Amino acid sequence: MPDTTDDIAEGISFQAFEDDCRLLGSLLHDVLLRELGPHFIHLFERIRILAQSAATMRGAGMEDTAAVVERQLEAELAAMSLEDSLSIARAFSHYLNLTGIAERYHRVRKSRSEVHLSKSCDDIFDKLIQGGVPPEELYDTVCKQGVEIVLTAHPTQINRRTLQYKHLRIAHLLEFNERPDLSHDDREMLIEDLVREITALWQTDELRRHKPTPVDEARAGLHIVEQSLWKAIPRYLRRVSNALKKHTGKPLPLTCTPIKFGSWMGGDRDGNPNVTAKVTRDVSLMSRWMAIDLYIRQLDNLSFELSINKCSEKLASVANEILLKESASEETKASPWTQTGPQNIVKLQPSLALAAQLPSGADLPSLTECIGSEAQIRIVKPPWNPKRQGIQIPTEKSDDSPVQSPGRSRPGSSHMGRTPSAGQLRKMLFTESKIGRSSFRKLLEPSLSDRPGITPYRIVLGNVKEKMMKTRRRLELLLEDLPCDYDPAEYYETPDQLLEPLTLCYESLGGANFKNWVIILASIRGESLILPNNV
Repeated sequence: MPDTTDDIAEGISFQAFEDDCRLLGSLLHDVLLRELGPHFIHLFERIRILAQSAATMRGAGMEDTAAVVERQLEAELAAMSLEDSLSIARAFSHYLNLTGIAERYHRVRKSRSEVHLSKSCDDIFDKLIQGGVPPEELYDTVCKQGVEIVLTAHPTQINRRTLQYKHLRIAHLLEFNERPDLSHDDREMLIEDLVREITALWQTDELRRHKPTPVDEARAGLHIVEQSLWKAIPRYLRRVSNALKKHTGKPLPLTCTPIKFGSWMGGDRDGNPNVTAKVTRDVSLMSRWMAIDLYIRQLDNLSFELSINKCSEKLASVANEILLKESASEETKASPWTQTGPQNIVKLQPSLALAAQLPSGADLPSLTECIGSEAQIRIVKPPWNPKRQGIQIPTEKSDDSPVQSPGRSRPGSSHMGRTPSAGQLRKMLFTESKIGRSSFRKLLEPSLSDRPGITPYRIVLGNVKEKMMKTRRRLELLLEDLPCDYDPAEYYETPDQLLEPLTLCYESLGGANFKNWVIILASIRGESLILPNNV
């Protein structure tokens, strides 16, 4: 019987999977040959052939022959040295991991080739409508749905984060390898990139050499949020909204929160004496810091997308108020370098946080994850407390420093020979660094005379970014136990405060489906993760 079109397509797809496995396997073979030599390759191939032969014979019902091969395999494994045994185990582990990467990408390849996915939102909604469910009832029910995803405190991912990044880059390279417009030079460069990633895999220690602390577990959970949930949830909500609009005529409401997040990280005692009140506080602050950092990245992209002058009267009024307030602030505020007294430099009002450079990936279309042969990956390093790393804050400064060492007082000082406290030192050091950062940033931003030509969306989003940067800095100060005297009006405390200006921009656009709006607004809905209520 001749094959149907679906069978032929399935055969072609599976052939692509086998090609990926062969490519990765041959590259691993070359890496092992270069790293360990021909003797190890001969040993590796013999073990692989014996194991594969025994499995094939058992599958064919040849039990006695398979038992003989298995006994021979056991004897050869027992005769190995400890060093060879470890290398063999690592080699097979990497081989299986590479095969798993190819298999996962094969599933993605198959799902993209299917025109109509079964059990998708569109398919389920269609079946419900065909089954007699009224569209209004379907719409109300979906809008009332609530799912809470709770991140557990106990990690189930055995691979280190650095290995996960390398696996992700290899998957992106497999995807790039399927492009029909690749030139010969491009394909050679792609092979070189794969060889480099596999070599780095082999030369990287797979095991964690220390017991993870509750904070380490929290970092692993935040990594999942950053690399998976941050993009996956908005895409899923977009599919739900599109399917709902197709079958009921109305999209998912902007304020609807079908998916929320919770976390046990840093708070699940369960008899663990290491999870203290301070650990819970620090992990919650670190989670908020990560959320703010992700928002700032999306705002940079969004500011470059919104080069639109037309807006609603309300948004134009808000943008004008921001400009007037900023103008008045710059006119009345003298330069911090000419002011005297520490009280004049602690409060520093940075100018509007307009985007100063093109953000990463701003030139890519929506849903694009890879450019060239490099995955768009950014590792975020949450803030840390220097005291927890054994770093001591200095207690002495040089003669020309504003802070004097013991026994050296400035002329005219009313506190002869007194050494500032550690808290005063930290505050002064923070103030000096803050002045430098803010002054440098002003060089990159448009001058006040150029700002009337800036689009209103960028003005409002620049103001939002400024508050978010202060929010992030405030969280860093709290994590490092440094003094923080920000005015509550200068930073965000609740999701509603952040949603207000963003929703105003969204409504002014008429609900335009900009990719970064979907990510930002969808993620703010899951407020139990973004801004924990217990902090």
